[in-house]
Amino acid sequence: MGAGRAVVLASGGMDSCVTVAIARQTHDVAMLHCSYGQKTSARELRSFHDIADYYGVGARLVISMEHLGKIGGSSLTDPSIPVSAADLGAKGIPSSYVPFRNANLLAAAVSWAEVIGAHAVFVGAVEEDSSGYPDCRREFYDAYEAAVRAGTKPGADIALVTPVIRMTKSDIVTAGMDLGAPFHLTWSCYRREDVACGECDSCALRLRGFRRAGAEDPIPYAVRPVY
Repeated sequence: MGAGRAVVLASGGMDSCVTVAIARQTHDVAMLHCSYGQKTSARELRSFHDIADYYGVGARLVISMEHLGKIGGSSLTDPSIPVSAADLGAKGIPSSYVPFRNANLLAAAVSWAEVIGAHAVFVGAVEEDSSGYPDCRREFYDAYEAAVRAGTKPGADIALVTPVIRMTKSDIVTAGMDLGAPFHLTWSCYRREDVACGECDSCALRLRGFRRAGAEDPIPYAVRPVY
């Protein structure tokens, strides 16, 4: 805890869960969750609170970013756009990309960090996803961090920390197991809230990560294809 307080952006998924596990090794953690009209928002929120409870995090904030849903343009938020079936070899921007979402989430996290005196914002971004999501690249976070320095009060000194950004999903699984991360409490599916579909890109990346790490994914799936 010697590094002081940190805000961790936590979706309730496996990447942000491992990021919480990493951050709490050195920081007093506060957790922030943003609902933005995504189709599995209720299930993700439940996972967020379950993870916070597991780690005994009392400082938690849940905020609504309904404007992202109203802006639309993503299969995660627009009911008229179906979530595509998994295609891990596809190039280009997938339908699940929420335009400039992470910039919006970071703005809220930095604002809260400034208020509570946190000098770090941890984000579970992964560059393995960056071929489709431009706001998952470290290049984006470096540029945003420069904006944070320019736009916060003197002495705020808020760093954007991306501890899993260079990891593969299997690396993240292995790191999480080493840290005792509660993967059974997490949720990654883009389509369903009762059981994970097993067929969207997010489920496919997760299942492949666990398989390559030689571990069994503990959450329930409607189907479990081998990716």
